[in-house]
Amino acid sequence: MKDLLKENERIDYVPGSNLKIIQDKKRFCYGIDAILLSNFTKAKNKSLVMDLGTGTGIIPLRLYSLYNMGKVIGVEIQSEVAEMANRSIKLNHLEDKIEILNMDLKDIPSNFKKGTFDIVTSNPPYMKNGSGIINPDESLSISRHEIKCNLEDVIKVSQYLLKDRGRLYLIHRPNRLVDIIWTMRKYGLEPKTLRFIQPKASEKPNLLLLECIKGGNTELKFQKPLVVYNNNGEYTDEIYEIYGMTKENKNE
Repeated sequence: MKDLLKENERIDYVPGSNLKIIQDKKRFCYGIDAILLSNFTKAKNKSLVMDLGTGTGIIPLRLYSLYNMGKVIGVEIQSEVAEMANRSIKLNHLEDKIEILNMDLKDIPSNFKKGTFDIVTSNPPYMKNGSGIINPDESLSISRHEIKCNLEDVIKVSQYLLKDRGRLYLIHRPNRLVDIIWTMRKYGLEPKTLRFIQPKASEKPNLLLLECIKGGNTELKFQKPLVVYNNNGEYTDEIYEIYGMTKENKNE
């Protein structure tokens, strides 16, 4: 198993499952965002799913562990990250269920038929290019800033991929909510379910989860906010549940 690993890499378990994932402890590690998005996504066991900007492949792996679905395709523009994700797929012997493609998502229409996917998920870069401090590590800056793709690119490609009544699941920042909803409607994706994520109950939201339906009716429902930490700085019971843990086994 050590032959699969490169310098600075380790093997972790995918939260809530027996699947394993390779991570680079200095550069490429998934965050809580991906876990919350995969938990928010609702799929059937025969669903065809594409994850845009899949990174380490955590969302395809976790969706498979939750739903044992038909096929999940992860698209990642960074070759080094895509290669690492592919090693995780091979580690779990899931090559027939999960495929990782090293591809620019803007090239998807040239490689896939329109309207063929049931679900699209994405944990895209949150920050507009030119805003905030750009990380000198190119791979990290691409993950955090809209350098290789922007919000409209993600939504436009999602609309292309989805069947009629197909669903897009997105995690993003609340300060981009107006842009998100405006662009979704521009491409015929109707926002249906919104959930804000708060670091603590007393703090304002710093993330949001959004479900959109291609060709859906105009009605937006709000779920109660998801609170990550309690006043003692520990995960709330809901976060423990999402991770497949209890307070008693969190350190096991």
